Amino acid sequence: MKIKLEIPKEIQEVVEKIQAAGFEAYLVGGCVRDMLMNIQPKDWDMTTNAKPEEIQKIFEHTFYENDFGTVGVVLDEVVEKRKVLEEKLKEKIEVIVSDKNVSRETIEILKNLKKSYEVLEDGLEDEIQDVSRETILDILNLKREILKLYSFEKIEITPYRLEQGYSDGRHPDEIKFSEKIEDDLKRRDFTVNALAFDPLTFEIIDLFDGLADLNKKIIRTVGNPDDRFGEDGLRIMRAIRFSAQLDFQIEEKTFESLKKNISLLGKISMERIRDEFVKILMSNNPEKAINVSRETGVLKYFLPELCETIDVIQGGSHIYDVYTHLVKALQYSAEKKYPFELRLAALLHDIGKPKTAQWSDKKQGNTFFSHEFVGAKITKKILERLKFSNEIVTHVTNLVRNHMFFADPDKITLSAVRRVIRKVGGVEEVWNLIRLRIADRMGMGRPKAKTYRLRKFEAMIEEASRSPISVRDLKINGDILIADFGLKPGRKIGDILNTLMFFTLDNPENNNYEFLEKKVNEFLKMSDEELQELAKKGRETVEIKESDEIKKINKKYFVK
Repeated sequence: MKIKLEIPKEIQEVVEKIQAAGFEAYLVGGCVRDMLMNIQPKDWDMTTNAKPEEIQKIFEHTFYENDFGTVGVVLDEVVEKRKVLEEKLKEKIEVIVSDKNVSRETIEILKNLKKSYEVLEDGLEDEIQDVSRETILDILNLKREILKLYSFEKIEITPYRLEQGYSDGRHPDEIKFSEKIEDDLKRRDFTVNALAFDPLTFEIIDLFDGLADLNKKIIRTVGNPDDRFGEDGLRIMRAIRFSAQLDFQIEEKTFESLKKNISLLGKISMERIRDEFVKILMSNNPEKAINVSRETGVLKYFLPELCETIDVIQGGSHIYDVYTHLVKALQYSAEKKYPFELRLAALLHDIGKPKTAQWSDKKQGNTFFSHEFVGAKITKKILERLKFSNEIVTHVTNLVRNHMFFADPDKITLSAVRRVIRKVGGVEEVWNLIRLRIADRMGMGRPKAKTYRLRKFEAMIEEASRSPISVRDLKINGDILIADFGLKPGRKIGDILNTLMFFTLDNPENNNYEFLEKKVNEFLKMSDEELQELAKKGRETVEIKESDEIKKINKKYFVK
């Protein structure tokens, strides 16, 4: 069968070089599946009848450090082009982020966009309302070009191979290189991943009806599912993950085999399980994957603590049990494209509730006193067991511990907000907690993500964390007035600094030593009364400016 698919010219050139050297070469696996679904591939994998040493002779820059014959080919020109585009993207985003009228939500979206390696989806531009659509589309198109380059600056090429024996349920006991593409395809996990494509002839090799399963939206193993899962137990989690990523159903025999063979996960290292768990959380539909994991019994193998939240009644304003609340909070965080650590915190923020549950007849549900502190300890244990980095463990644990920080803006002062900022670890962490609070609220089944009180609290955070207009911003300070102008400590120094503010607030370009030095010499010739009158105007100007800035903040969050 022949199907014309659009292939980047760099990928096509790699295939051409291999075939020009007298070998076969096909794109294979996930990249073929994604192209057929009109999804931008994250990786480009190739397979060939050339042996590793023969592949290395064809390309200038390669690396080969594995037991499976896979040779990595580095395309230097792609790396350089990507770096240029990334710098251009950085500059465009920094211009927008520096605009004081841009909302915090937009800033977070753009910051995450700058560092994200995820394929972008259509519709992201609709979430950004305070920047012109033309500008946002320009940025998104630039990011898409960068992601394309990331996907093929390093291309992995693997010889056709046969695998025999899986005594440890994880790795083949023996690997042999083959001359036939058929041998390579039959060792693959699922039919939709067992498709090979020749970008020069447009030929697709489909030995196991993978195209039909793509059309039916089915995840089905290649051949006997018991054999495939027996070869590598991690394929059990991969089946669940693909069903969430692609929004496919797991075929009946594959599903039954999956449930029957879940004990095979006991042979899989925590690092490999963790990596699949991360991919599940970063999929578009993690709620589905977690629910299927629960239904099949897989969840208890990597996250038994979450199983303990099932059927734990909450009562009060909650309409869901703790488990359902957590997976819905996770799903909201995925829909809002939250970064990984926030998604993980959304899933685990109430993990301490089963241990702290106490029935309340008044609420007709449980109360959970100090569940955030108990939950932080449980979270730390979970993440360490799954071999996450110390940085992730610390960050997510901190988010879980502080997720109840939200305070009533009608009852606290700006100084109290500043104490909250210091307590939780800084302004950025407060904004992370705000987003976690929104996911928490949406996981309760609330119709609104933000109440007036939450918007008011956001405005207070921005007001408390912004740099106030102050004489401290001047390029000449009290120490300089004493050292360079011979003044003695006293009121006159304050009057001079407040007067300098009058000349710099509306003309920030005046805030340089040369201009201010000239003004100071003028002030020193004035009487004390004249200087005090100018200083009064300077203070009043600052107060008006501060008031205007706070009004802008309140307007941005639609509060008074």
